[in-house]
Amino acid sequence: MSCSLSLTKSHRPSSRYIVASTSTFVEDVAPAVKKSRVFYGSLEEKERERLSANVASSSATGSDAVRAGIEAGNINISSGETLEIEERVSERQQEALAEFERRRRARQITVSTDDAEVKAGLRALGEPITLFGEGPADRRERLRSVLSVVGPDALKKSRKDEERAKRSQDECQQTWYHEGSASLKDARLWLARYSLPRAMRRLEAARTQKEVTEATKTIRQQELHKSLRNLNNFCSQIGDDRPISFCHFSPDSKMLATASWSGLCKLWSVPDCNLIRTLRGHNTNVGAFVFRPQAGVSLNQSDVSLASCAADGTVKLWNLESDEPVADIEGHSERVSRVSWHPSGRFLGTTCYDYSWRLWDLEVQEEILHQEGHSKGVHDLTFHPDGSLAATGGLDAFGRVWDLRTGRCVVFLEGHLKEIYSLHFSPNGYHLATGSGDNTCKVWELRNRKCLYTVPAHQNLLSAVRFQPTDGHFLLTGAYDNTAKVWSHPGWMPLKTLAGHEGKVMGVDVSPDGKLIATCSYDRTFKLWLSE
Repeated sequence: MSCSLSLTKSHRPSSRYIVASTSTFVEDVAPAVKKSRVFYGSLEEKERERLSANVASSSATGSDAVRAGIEAGNINISSGETLEIEERVSERQQEALAEFERRRRARQITVSTDDAEVKAGLRALGEPITLFGEGPADRRERLRSVLSVVGPDALKKSRKDEERAKRSQDECQQTWYHEGSASLKDARLWLARYSLPRAMRRLEAARTQKEVTEATKTIRQQELHKSLRNLNNFCSQIGDDRPISFCHFSPDSKMLATASWSGLCKLWSVPDCNLIRTLRGHNTNVGAFVFRPQAGVSLNQSDVSLASCAADGTVKLWNLESDEPVADIEGHSERVSRVSWHPSGRFLGTTCYDYSWRLWDLEVQEEILHQEGHSKGVHDLTFHPDGSLAATGGLDAFGRVWDLRTGRCVVFLEGHLKEIYSLHFSPNGYHLATGSGDNTCKVWELRNRKCLYTVPAHQNLLSAVRFQPTDGHFLLTGAYDNTAKVWSHPGWMPLKTLAGHEGKVMGVDVSPDGKLIATCSYDRTFKLWLSE
């Protein structure tokens, strides 16, 4: 008993020594003094209590933190919905069954063995007709695969849609009619009464000319060709500050009208080329300025004698007394490129870039015809010498000849590769010349509705074509290669090249008496040509 006591006492001083040394080490490291604790006996129960207390406090703190996070919206707890594996398995099974069903339908679909029909079927379904490295058999299987998805009736439906679209397109290309106004009916009757006697006189003159001997015809033709080969520049005049776009002789061959891109229209005396009057009214490029057929002959100075058009869609009427227009023709919304008088002087035709041309009756002072038929802008218009027909040509490279007495398109002129910029009827009544942007002039035979001859006229687009107004024995062409050329008719041989302009030839004209030729150009000048 005394021995155990002695052992206990001997242990206590060592404990104190350890504690003291620890205290001394802490004081050297940090200034804070820790209170020493001395534990007697086993620490197992104390440790268990401490751990249990820590677990309880941490669980309480964690639950409070989770609750706060849920309330703040930072933690989302699912509602318990689950996706079972059996549903996914069933979806895969359905996809596999659908694929088997599609293959079964594909085996039952009958596809043509003709490769052309297979390609047509793929095109109708909106699929590429062939793939890289694909052969006819592979293409046939691809069509069968597509039909198994969209159904075998889709090809029949697409073919029906194609037939319906083609039928509607054919209907759009057909001539259609609608009821016109009473004034249009009266005008058509008037045109028939006016043109038929003129046609009879023309045919009678042709019969008379046919009785002339061939020797006499040859002599006359040779004299004419000799005269044309001697054409020389008689007068050259600066006409404006901007390019001159159009020129036209008066019916008595004593005046020349010119139109310019400056918006000014001018009248010049012929052949001395002195300025008579400057007509102001347009604000933009003037496309054409033409005399009325009876101007200066049977009309008074105060009567409407000229008409002009401009790129802003305006059309103006003028007399020979005033510098201001006497009337405006309204109704065009786009560029009006040409105006042309009917041989009677009662009607005025205008061509517009809204794909149409119009006919105006000056007696009733209204538009009696708004004719469509071109797929692009209409550029030029010319009337038949009898007054029964009108020919139009435009940017769609096609020409049309219209019967003014019925409203029908009687001749369709197809053959030019580019735009038609000019047309003109021959005095013989059955030849029509067209000038195009493909650098050629075509002469059309209206009796059999075919192209009679193609004149490889110039090296640039043709801007104007004109037949000799008296008997049509020569054809005049002007082009953007800075030249105008004279061609024999018939035969279409080049007789003379009128060179001298420094810019594009914008317009040409032949005087009604057949003695003078006028050309106007982009170089702001116009020239008169006379045979010596």
